Amino acid sequence: MVGRGGHRGRPGRGGGPGRRGGGRVPTDLPGTDDLGAWLAGRLPDGWFVGTPTVTTDREEILVVGELTAPTLDADADEAARAAAARGRIERFREETRGERMEVARQAEHRYGRKVAWGARIGDVEELFTTLSVPVMTRLRQPERLVLDTLVDAGVARSRSDALAWAVALVGEHAGSWLEDLRGAMSAVDELRTRGPVLDDDGDAGGVDDRPDPGDGGGGDPIPPQG
Repeated sequence: MVGRGGHRGRPGRGGGPGRRGGGRVPTDLPGTDDLGAWLAGRLPDGWFVGTPTVTTDREEILVVGELTAPTLDADADEAARAAAARGRIERFREETRGERMEVARQAEHRYGRKVAWGARIGDVEELFTTLSVPVMTRLRQPERLVLDTLVDAGVARSRSDALAWAVALVGEHAGSWLEDLRGAMSAVDELRTRGPVLDDDGDAGGVDDRPDPGDGGGGDPIPPQG
């Protein structure tokens, strides 16, 4: 399915939408509102069990589908089941390569993004060739020291690996918060698209404060003069 940057890359500071240095990057990419329906009609029958999971961002569409589990003896252990699942996924990858490339070509033309694939059987999931997109940022010394600590401790091989590890950790432990944030942004986008809607009588409020006919402005009628 994307982080939103703050001012100068410092977490917790800087602007959100509407402030200098913050907010989402505007794009002219085609929308993906109908992507799920398009894939449902375009993908060959029998590829996946049920509807595949589709995740998009500005660069990539990732399609991951559930495959039918291979049949094993009832006494097969977990290691054997996992090996059979990986074998089935590898067979699917090889047998569908040509068709997947054609679907990806059409989707890229329609939606302006690369397409990557994956498959799962139970808890076993494998992603095929996916994009690795460089993301540039500026970090001050406290943030750089965090990355260097991860490198020195052997958690990551480089600052780039450390940054990717940190992002993955946030995604793992703040998943529900990120989903709420994406939902809130979708609601804002919908309201922005709709624009303000006036009532039927043209009044944006609900209170009619117009003066009564014959009223000079708001008090009792003024008697005729002279």
